[in-house]
Amino acid sequence: MKESVISCSLRRLFAGGGGASLALLSLAVQAQTPAPPGPIPRVEITGTHIPRATAETAAAVITLNRNDIERSGKTTVAELLQTLAVDNQGSVPSSFGSGFASGASGISLRGLGAASTLVLLNGRRVAPYGLADDGQKMFSDLNIIPADAVERIEVLKDGASAIYGSDAIAGVVNVILRRDFHGTALRASFGQSRERDGNDGVAAVTWGSGDLDADRYNVLASLEYGRRGAIWNRERAGRGHIGRGDLRPWGFSAQESLGGTGAITINNAAGSAINGNVRNPDTLDYFNRGNLAGAGFTRIFPGAACANFTRHPQGDPGGGCLVDAAQLYGQIQPSQERINFFGRATFQATPQLQTYAELNLYRSESASSSTPSAVSGAVGSPAGPVNSAAVALGAAHPDNPYFGRPARLRYMAADLGPRTSQTDSDFVRFLLGAKGSMGPWELDTALLFSQNQVSSERSHYPQRDVLFALLNPSPENVAAARANPAYAALPPGSVWRIAENAGLNSPALYAALAPTLANDAKSRIAQIDLRASRQLTELPGGNLGIAFGGEFRRETADLEAVPGTGRGNIVGQGYSAYKGARNVAALYGEVLAPVHRTLELSAALRADHYTDAGDSYTPKFGLKWTPLRQFALRGTYARGFRAPSTAENGVGGLAAYSTAADPLRCALGIEIACSPASVAIITSPNPALSPEKSRSINVGMVWDPYRRTNIALDLWEVKRKNDINQEQSDAAIAAGRIARDPSSAARPGDPGPITAVLASYVNSARTQVRGADLDLRQHFDFGPGTGEASMDVKWTHLFKWQRTEQDGSTRDYAGTHGNCDVTNCIGTPDDRVNFRLSWERAAWRVSANLNYRGDLKNTLFKNDPAGCASHFANGDPAPADCELPSFTTVDLTVRWKPAPRIEVFGTAQNIFDQIAPLDPLTYGATAYNPLDHAGAVGRFFTAGVRYTF
Repeated sequence: MKESVISCSLRRLFAGGGGASLALLSLAVQAQTPAPPGPIPRVEITGTHIPRATAETAAAVITLNRNDIERSGKTTVAELLQTLAVDNQGSVPSSFGSGFASGASGISLRGLGAASTLVLLNGRRVAPYGLADDGQKMFSDLNIIPADAVERIEVLKDGASAIYGSDAIAGVVNVILRRDFHGTALRASFGQSRERDGNDGVAAVTWGSGDLDADRYNVLASLEYGRRGAIWNRERAGRGHIGRGDLRPWGFSAQESLGGTGAITINNAAGSAINGNVRNPDTLDYFNRGNLAGAGFTRIFPGAACANFTRHPQGDPGGGCLVDAAQLYGQIQPSQERINFFGRATFQATPQLQTYAELNLYRSESASSSTPSAVSGAVGSPAGPVNSAAVALGAAHPDNPYFGRPARLRYMAADLGPRTSQTDSDFVRFLLGAKGSMGPWELDTALLFSQNQVSSERSHYPQRDVLFALLNPSPENVAAARANPAYAALPPGSVWRIAENAGLNSPALYAALAPTLANDAKSRIAQIDLRASRQLTELPGGNLGIAFGGEFRRETADLEAVPGTGRGNIVGQGYSAYKGARNVAALYGEVLAPVHRTLELSAALRADHYTDAGDSYTPKFGLKWTPLRQFALRGTYARGFRAPSTAENGVGGLAAYSTAADPLRCALGIEIACSPASVAIITSPNPALSPEKSRSINVGMVWDPYRRTNIALDLWEVKRKNDINQEQSDAAIAAGRIARDPSSAARPGDPGPITAVLASYVNSARTQVRGADLDLRQHFDFGPGTGEASMDVKWTHLFKWQRTEQDGSTRDYAGTHGNCDVTNCIGTPDDRVNFRLSWERAAWRVSANLNYRGDLKNTLFKNDPAGCASHFANGDPAPADCELPSFTTVDLTVRWKPAPRIEVFGTAQNIFDQIAPLDPLTYGATAYNPLDHAGAVGRFFTAGVRYTF
C-alpha cells in the first residue's frame, strides 16, 4: 500500500514513536489507494466495530499512547485525562474531598457532564462509581485504571450512541490495556511538593509470559500500588489567598461572608464563632461571649476572650471573633491509598479461535477533612427543610451570658473537631470471552461482570436532636433526644459545655452528640454481548465492510442514606439515597463503504430497549473525502440518547448545598443577601422524566502542507433536548419555591434568610454547545547528531454553551463561572490549550508541557442582569473587572536511559510555581478554582526509575 504523509504519521503514533503528542493526537484521514499484495494488518478503532487496514475514520479521535502518558509526568490516568482541552464543566476532580463522589475522578467531554461521557476498558463497560456526583450523575471512576497496564487511550470526541449505547452523548474514553506482554518491568517513583507535603509514591510491577504465535498463549499481570499524602490549606499560608476563607486583605468584607468565620453581620444575624456568638433576647443583636461589655449580659466569661482561642487578625465591625476555619481545617488534596491489579490470559485454541479472560481489581482508601460543624445550619431532608436557626443556650446553661433566659447561639464546634470522611472503594471487573473467524465472519463474544462498592464513614457531625437537648435541655428537647439510646444513657441534666469549658465534657457526651456515621453504596453491571463483522464486495476504494452486534445487560444501583439524614437530623450533612435496577437490550448494525478511492461513507444504527425508559433508535453517519494526498475533509452526524439514571428517576432523593444570593432581601437593602451564600437544596427524583436526546454534527479537515507538519481543524455542535438537570436554584428562588427563617429577620418587612430551596429533577428544554478544536503538530530535524524536536498545540474553544429552561429563558455559560449548580462550581472556560515541546536524542527525552485555561467572567452566565457574582467591601465587582484571569502552568519531564534495561525519569510540575488566581465563588476549593489545582499545590517534583528484564 502506498502511504500518504498523514498515514505515515498515524502508523508512527500507533507504534509509540517519538512524534506522538503529549496530550491530544487527533487521528488524521488517509487517502485510499490500491493495496500491494499480501495481508494488511487490521486495527480496531474506537467508534467502529469494523476492523480497518488504516487507523483513521471520519470521526475525530484523540490517541494517547504510552509515550504521551510518560511525557506528561502524571502518575495516574485520571490526572492526565483531566488536563485535556476537551474536558470542561462537570468533570469530577479527585481533590474535591467534600463532594458527594469523594474518592473518585471523572471526565466531562464538551462540558456535557460526566454522566454523558462513556468510559470503556478494552471496548467494554465498567460499573459506575457507587456514589453519584451531586447525588445525581452516575459516572465511571478514572482511578480504577492502572497506568502501567495501559497500552493507549482513545478519546472519541463526537457522540457514539449508535455504537456503544445511550450514555455516549458527549463521546467515549476507551482505555486499551496491554494484551500481549513478555518479560518483567518494575517501576518506582516518589513525588513531593516544594513544601515537602503531598507525598506521592508509586510502585508497579508488570509481568508477562508466552507468545501467542509460538506458544499459543499469553499471560499478563500488572500490579500497581500508590499512596498520596494530604495537602492542607494551612500549609500554603505563604501562597497569598490560596486556602484562605478570610479575604479581607484582598479587599473583601467580613460582612459578606468572605472575612473569616465568626463575624457578626447585621441585626439578628451572625456567623458561628469559635467561642460562640449569642443573641440578646430583647434587641436581637448578637454579641460575642468573650465581650465583657455585652449588652444585657447577666454573666461574663473572661475565659471566652477571643485572644484565648486565636491569634487571627480581628477587626470585625460587629464585634465577632474571627478565625479562618477553612485555612485551619480544610484541604487542598485529600490523602489516598490505592492498589490496582489487571490480569489477562489469552489462549489460541485453534488458528480460528482465541479465548481470553480479564480481571480488574481496585481498592482505594481516601480521607478528607473540612471545617468543624456549625450548630445552627439548615439541612434538607425528603420531608422538607429542617431549620436549626433556633438553637439556643438554655436559661440555666452555665455558659450562657444571658443566664436566666434562653439565648440563641452561633457556635463553630471546634471542640468536636473537623468533620472527616473516610471513603473506601472496591472495584471488580471480570470478563470471559472468545473471538475468532467462522467462514468470512469475524466474531467476538463475552460475558462481563463489573461491580463497585463504596463504604463511607463520617465523623464529628452532630445530631440535631441531641445537640438541641444538650444546649437547651427543655422538656420538649429532652423528650425528642431520649429516643437516642446514647443520649438516654447520659446522666440526667447533661449539658454540652462549649468553647473554654469544653474540657469538662465526657467522651460519652461526645459519642452521643456526634457518633460515627456509616453507609454503603453499590453499583453493578452484568452483560453478555456478541459482535460480528466481515468484508463484502469490492468497491472502487476497497472492500465493503459490515458489522452487527447485540448485547443484554442488567444494571443495578443502591445507595443507603447516611443514618439520620432522612429526617434532617445530621447538622451539616446532606441527604442522598437511591435504589433501582433495569434491563437493557440492544441491537446494532454498521456499514463502511469506500465508494471511491477518495471517498469513504459510513453509517450505523442502534436500537435500545430500557425497561424503565422505553425504546430508542440512534443513527450515525460519517463521510471522509480525500481529494488530495495531503488534504482530507471529514464529517459525522449522530443522534444520541441518555436514559435517566437510578438517582434521577428511582427511589430516593437528594438534599445538598449550593450557593445563591437572595434578590428579595438584597432589594430591601440587606447587603449580606446580595452575595451568594450557602443554601440547602432539596431535590426529589422524578419518575416522569423523559430521556435526553441529542444531535451532534462534526465537520473538519486534515492538512499536511509539508512532510513534517500536520494540521487538523474540527467544528462541532451538540444539541441536546430534554436535559435532565437539577432545577436552577436562582430560578426556584425567583419562583418562590423556598423555605425561610422569619425568626432571623433583620428589620421590619424582612422575610428572613433562605434556609432551603425546593427543587426537583426536570427536563430542561435544551442545551446547545458549539466549539472548535485545532490540532497542530510540527516536527523538526536539525541534522545528524542533534536529535529530533517536535511541537504540539491542541486548542479547544467554546463559542456557546447555552441552556434553555422550561420557561424559555436562556443562559449561556461559555466563558463564565456558571453553572454553579453543577459539580463544585468550576465554571465553563471557553478556551483550553495543551502545548508540548519535546526533544529526543539518543538516551535522552525532554518535554515541556504547557496547560492553559482561559479567563472566566465572574458571573453566573453571560449578561447576567444580577451583574458580578462577588463584590469587594467597597461594592466594586470582584475580582478586578469581575474576571478570573487566565491560568497557565508549565511542566518539565526528563527521561534518561543509561542502559537498555534501565530508565531514570523526573518531572517538575508547575515549574515556575505559578499561584492560582483568586476565585471567591467556587465551593470546590477555598479561594481558588479547582481547575487551577496545580497553582494551589505549587511546584511539585517527582523522580523514579524503571527496570525491565
